[in-house]
Amino acid sequence: MTSPPLAGLHAEAAPALDLLTVPQVMGRLQLGRSAVYDLLRTGQLASITLGRARRIPTHALTDFIHTRLEQDSA
Repeated sequence: MTSPPLAGLHAEAAPALDLLTVPQVMGRLQLGRSAVYDLLRTGQLASITLGRARRIPTHALTDFIHTRLEQDSA
């Protein structure tokens, strides 16, 4: 049996780079832990749960920022 090509392995590993931890989001938004969890709890910031770990897709963080910018400019 042949092994899968390396490009296939890299492509499968790439989506993991698109997920942020709560501390990473805290750093990017310059907010505290409670504030980030409040955003998650209220649904303002989308996330997924993997076991007991919360992960925020980078596109969800980008969408949140764009939404807040639109709200502030209105």
